[in-house]
Amino acid sequence: MAHDLLIFSIVVLAGIGLGNIRVAGVRLGVAGVLFAGLAASHFGLQPETEVAHFLKDFGLVLFVFALGMQMGPGFFASLRRQGRVLNGYAFALVSGGALVALLGGWMLGMPLPAIAGLFAGATTNTPALGAAQQALQSAHADPATVTLPALSYAAAYPLAIVGIILSLILLRTFFKIDVSAEAEQFRRDQGEGVEPLQRMNLRVENPNLEGVLLAEVPGIHETGVVISRHRPASGSEVHAATPETKLHVGDVIMAVGTQPHLEQFRLVIGSVSGENLMKAPGSVTYRRVVVTNKSMLGKTVRELGLDHLHNVTVTRVSRGDLIFTALPDVRLQFGDMLQLVGDEESLNAATQVLGNAVHMLQETKFAAIFAGILLGVLLGLYPFQIAGLPAPVRLGLAGGPLVMAILLSHLGRLGPMVMHMPINANRALRELGIILFLANVGLLSGEKFAATVFSTQGLQWVLLGILVTMLPLLAVGFVARKWHRMNFMSLCGLLSGGMTDPPALAFATTMARCDSPAVAYAAVYPLTMLLRIVAAQVIAQMG
Repeated sequence: MAHDLLIFSIVVLAGIGLGNIRVAGVRLGVAGVLFAGLAASHFGLQPETEVAHFLKDFGLVLFVFALGMQMGPGFFASLRRQGRVLNGYAFALVSGGALVALLGGWMLGMPLPAIAGLFAGATTNTPALGAAQQALQSAHADPATVTLPALSYAAAYPLAIVGIILSLILLRTFFKIDVSAEAEQFRRDQGEGVEPLQRMNLRVENPNLEGVLLAEVPGIHETGVVISRHRPASGSEVHAATPETKLHVGDVIMAVGTQPHLEQFRLVIGSVSGENLMKAPGSVTYRRVVVTNKSMLGKTVRELGLDHLHNVTVTRVSRGDLIFTALPDVRLQFGDMLQLVGDEESLNAATQVLGNAVHMLQETKFAAIFAGILLGVLLGLYPFQIAGLPAPVRLGLAGGPLVMAILLSHLGRLGPMVMHMPINANRALRELGIILFLANVGLLSGEKFAATVFSTQGLQWVLLGILVTMLPLLAVGFVARKWHRMNFMSLCGLLSGGMTDPPALAFATTMARCDSPAVAYAAVYPLTMLLRIVAAQVIAQMG
């Protein structure tokens, strides 16, 4: 075991160093660990086979589960928005790559396991490689066949990174794109229809509202406006507004909502008041509180009952980068930040109920993580029969934990366990997992790597890999730009995410001098990852 650990440490150190070497501004990144493992194995540094297989599979599970935890919260939202169009193109990108790989492999007489590995390498998709090898192991293929995808993967991978970036440059040149202008247009387009929340102080002038409870004011539910403060006409002190607050002519209220909705609501109430209730005398103040109490998770703002129980009004909810009005039907997730309005005593009571244990946001819930991995592995073992294939297709260790992580992180909990992983912990687990996987793939495959790749057959793999990389990218990019008039920022994100290639995204953001391409990248990445995992399994088992 000490010998195995020594070899593994040498490979990781050498691989990280190799991955940081830049050639023409491009570097291998974490894939350098794969080539270090191949070199070490070629020169006789090999660990125990059982240990290497365990570490490879365990690393793959860690990587895809952490990836799913990161993608889950925004996955379904991305499908509901422009993600439908983007994911349609991403589907075409995956299908096109698979067709080119199969057609080229058939013409060159390549075995299907090698085509599956080449498909994964030419699209820089490591989990797809893991899925292909898992499928072959499930079909009880011989060890030489199981290692074949790793060899073709390694042959195609280096030039795939260059090919993706070159495709972006060719599309920019062909369409004579002004990147700065496209970035500015993208920012304007993204701003359309996204209304920031505003405050409006309104004086009650509608005589029909005399004695009416706030909860019964016409239009309050339709517009989604939240009333946070109230100053009665007969007094000078401001109080927190609740659904039971009675309105009288001359009262002043402060409403929170989007500008169009506030204008609609103003027509019902009366006129805009010159008085600012934020600065008016009174005991009312506001506080931002983080939801960390497990018993509050999954409840709606209405079900919290903070207005009835603690005389506190919830005006806004912040979730990641999103800020939206605290509508009654919004369901709370772990880590949501609520803006509360009320007096100090009431705010203290509400804060205690919600938790507000900020330190918990930095805690990694390992019980929930391994429960999720357990369910993911079980899901990955479930067989799906596809007509024409000799063996059932399984999501495997690459797909099962990924799907389960997406679902659980979207739901936010698994029974009493909170599904939460701090971003730093997520990044650490992802990097550890992919390093474990790639290092051991290299160590298990390196013995035959040089003889296979540095040959006529290997040269064919490299050339076919370039075609699998670039032909679908250029075709989809041309169609999306020519007929769909897709903004170049979205196009870069689509093509980078469709190839699941972070270096290409980094190149695109550097070229654009902004993070705009990341929007489309995030929208297509989850579905693309799943499609490539399934496609690699199907290709590997078609024979």
